[in-house]
Amino acid sequence: MGIGSWFRRRREPEPTPVAQPPTEQEVLAALNRVNAQLREGNAPPVVISRVVRIARTINDALPRLRHLGLGSPEAYSVVATATSYLPEAVGGYLRLPRDWADTRPIDGYKTALMVLVDQLELLGSTMDKILDAANRADAQALLAHGMFLQAKFGTPNGPDLTLGSPS
Repeated sequence: MGIGSWFRRRREPEPTPVAQPPTEQEVLAALNRVNAQLREGNAPPVVISRVVRIARTINDALPRLRHLGLGSPEAYSVVATATSYLPEAVGGYLRLPRDWADTRPIDGYKTALMVLVDQLELLGSTMDKILDAANRADAQALLAHGMFLQAKFGTPNGPDLTLGSPS
């Protein structure tokens, strides 16, 4: 085999690995890391309470993501909130000296603490909306099944519960 044939040989490109979405366990581990950050960083109660609310809602939403579709924007938002948005917001705040972050304005009149609370409120309300959407999807499925049963076994005035007429 000569050097010319070596250069002429074409190689197939290596397949690019596709990143898989985090598992439920990885999402929960990310939330646990945020909680550890809060404890180590001596975060104020106003921050802790909001992060706990967000984490609880994410925890409730995780099993329901299958109903929304794992590739849905809502499922992505839940996972991204737990693994990226929440840790980045909390981490950015906790890297600042506590007294400075809680007393010095950084955005007009808002301190870093106020900015973080606004971000946490936005994340919390978004997670609430997503959980509500997942619950509504289950409620709609229940209603649809009820309509099917009514059409299959019911009468115009309600279900016919008689098993037979006595002879």
